[in-house]
Amino acid sequence: MEKNDKEMNNKQLQKLVERISLEYFGRSFHHQAKFNKRLRTTGGRYLLNNHNIEINPKQYQFFGEDVLVGIIKHELCHYHLHIQGMGYQHRDLDFKVLMKKVGAPRFCDVVPGVSLNKERVIHRYECSICQVQYNRKRRIDVAKYVCGKCHGKLKKIL
Repeated sequence: MEKNDKEMNNKQLQKLVERISLEYFGRSFHHQAKFNKRLRTTGGRYLLNNHNIEINPKQYQFFGEDVLVGIIKHELCHYHLHIQGMGYQHRDLDFKVLMKKVGAPRFCDVVPGVSLNKERVIHRYECSICQVQYNRKRRIDVAKYVCGKCHGKLKKIL
């Protein structure tokens, strides 16, 4: 997968979302669409509280405009159904029917270099008394925390 040479700014994204909304949904998009660099594991998101759409810019950079259009269609399905008071969640029939009608993808491709493994254990601790082991994603202060079973002193083993 090659990166795109072209860059797209928020203004161009806004125009693209408005065009796709009219073309595929027959309705106008009255809110804001913008890129959000903090998105990592998702292609985009629809914000319920303000009806804005945020798009992961890496999806466009790595996979191109066709994938970007698919992500926009997906988020616009959430947007238009929510605005109309219909079922806008992934599990709702209204959402599934509209997704199929406009040809929106259910999932997006994973951007290279982004880990989706949330079960990764980085730190392992063991009680010095009862030998119970604790797996943690984040490091803990062994001087402050003790074993939850016997209140023994913890030691880092991995």
